[in-house]
Amino acid sequence: MSVTFATRRVALQVGRHRQLVLDHTRTFALGSTSANKKTTQLKQMLKSDQLEFLMEAHNGLSAKIVEEAGFKAIWGSGLSISAQLGVRDSNEASWTQVVDVMEYMSDATSVPILLDADTGYGNFNNARRLVKKLEQRGVAGACLEDKLFPKTNSLLDGRAQPLADMEEFALKIRACKDAQTDPDFCVVARVEAFIAGWGLDEALRRADAYQAAGADAILMHSKKSDPSDIEAFMKAWDKKCPVVIVPTKYYTTPTDQFREWGVSAVIWANHNLRGAVNAMQSITKTIYEDQSLVNVEKKVSTVKEVFRLQNDTELVQAEKKYLPEK
Repeated sequence: MSVTFATRRVALQVGRHRQLVLDHTRTFALGSTSANKKTTQLKQMLKSDQLEFLMEAHNGLSAKIVEEAGFKAIWGSGLSISAQLGVRDSNEASWTQVVDVMEYMSDATSVPILLDADTGYGNFNNARRLVKKLEQRGVAGACLEDKLFPKTNSLLDGRAQPLADMEEFALKIRACKDAQTDPDFCVVARVEAFIAGWGLDEALRRADAYQAAGADAILMHSKKSDPSDIEAFMKAWDKKCPVVIVPTKYYTTPTDQFREWGVSAVIWANHNLRGAVNAMQSITKTIYEDQSLVNVEKKVSTVKEVFRLQNDTELVQAEKKYLPEK
């Protein structure tokens, strides 16, 4: 009787624990009503009267490093995610593979992530399904660009950059907004008019259409080495909705100029990936040439630091709590 009772009690406890886990997961997926939701954090950043910053990450480890540095939000870079998978930034990684990476990044951090969602991986139907899957994984927003699928990276030289039909893309934005279950999930419309060689009028026309369709912000992109495209747009836009920029090419522009123009957020878009490439090339070359670790050991992180970033101490405490004493 005592064994049976103990077994039933354990089963009951396990059953209750399972229900608590399921309830917690369901609450997480649907989102809390508190201001601490990742989606709410991102929306507040976009609407802030202060210039905000998002830093690139491409996996769980880099995402955690970004948060620890103090950044309030993360840019899930399409270029960086594809590169760390060893493929080109031409939608060679499927949207489900990208979402898998985003899940690890979201699990590793408590700050919001805005995904570089390319064109939405297809038409409106693909894009709205993506939004649902991102919400389920705790991702705070998606940035969609108005080009054709499969996309071409905007910074490639001499490549054609055909734009999507403006009305169709605006309806894609509307489909994403209609599909979201969390009202604070952010859909950012990325305008590629300047990238494709069009002028200010076309950039404004498209930004107006996407903002009217429900976009939470406009990302205005330019690959000029000076910020003249962005300056002209900001002066003409007149703060109709938040504007996000990516100064990868016009990096010498003082940040205070972005503040003066009324930019809402700046994305440092690919520098963790590029920094990691430099570091790995240097370390690997040294080890290959020296056939020794002597000249690199002081240049790399300790294994202990890797364990810390993996949150190994939590597992140690959990083992004490959940494993029987021997």
